[in-house]
Amino acid sequence: MASVRRTRGESLLIRYLILGAWALVCLAPILWFMTIAFRPRTEIITTSPIYFPTFSLDAWRQLVEDWPIGKYLRNSLVAVTGSVIIDLALAIPAAFALSRYEFKGREDIGFYILSTRMMAPAIVAIPIFFLFKKLGLLDSVWALMLVYAAVNLSLVTWIIRSYMLDIPKELEDAARTDGAGDLTILREIIIPACLPGIITAAVIAAIFAINEFLFTLLLASTENAYTMSVALANFTGGSDGVIYNAIALVSFLAFAPILILVVLIQKHLSRGLTMGAVKG
Repeated sequence: MASVRRTRGESLLIRYLILGAWALVCLAPILWFMTIAFRPRTEIITTSPIYFPTFSLDAWRQLVEDWPIGKYLRNSLVAVTGSVIIDLALAIPAAFALSRYEFKGREDIGFYILSTRMMAPAIVAIPIFFLFKKLGLLDSVWALMLVYAAVNLSLVTWIIRSYMLDIPKELEDAARTDGAGDLTILREIIIPACLPGIITAAVIAAIFAINEFLFTLLLASTENAYTMSVALANFTGGSDGVIYNAIALVSFLAFAPILILVVLIQKHLSRGLTMGAVKG
């Protein structure tokens, strides 16, 4: 009995050591970015190795004093959050119709929706620019919000649809027998049943929106609508050269909200990534 417990203890210790080593490998880039962000620029660009780096807030002072980093972060938060809300408001009813109703061309419509995500963004960049110019929405967070939502809507719809296909239709039939309508079924049965899939789609849409650069650079011409992705480009050229510690700090500030969000909802996210299979 003691040998069995000893074997289990050793197995558990080895498991924790392996998981700890893997966690260290995954966290190494984040820790490296943090060390660069809080070091003076002279130590970063030097060719001599520095074994004991100096702690400095030069990059943070530069962001606060010379760059409206708070405005960039607010613009990113508003544009990304708004685009995800728009995507969910449109994708959930569309996914419900594509997964629960039988009509001619349903599969073709579903594939067409997904195929729009395969299109290169550069193809529609110029038409979108002139469209928002006519609407008077250039250089505004509203334009970024609408573009992010349009770019990610097809992917969000397809992901949610795949989870709705896994919900047994017997639940829906029982609700219809009790007199429930389509909106009641969607609100009371379908959405709660595929909530992990909805959360997964929302997180993926948020990640894609944060990483969007082309449309942001095209539609945001001044600091009024700059997001964190465009702010990074401001530290990669000019008379000061490449400001590595500022780039590292801005990258960490852009990455931290998504990291915190994923950690907070990891239970639902992991369930959402594994519960459904993409069905035709």
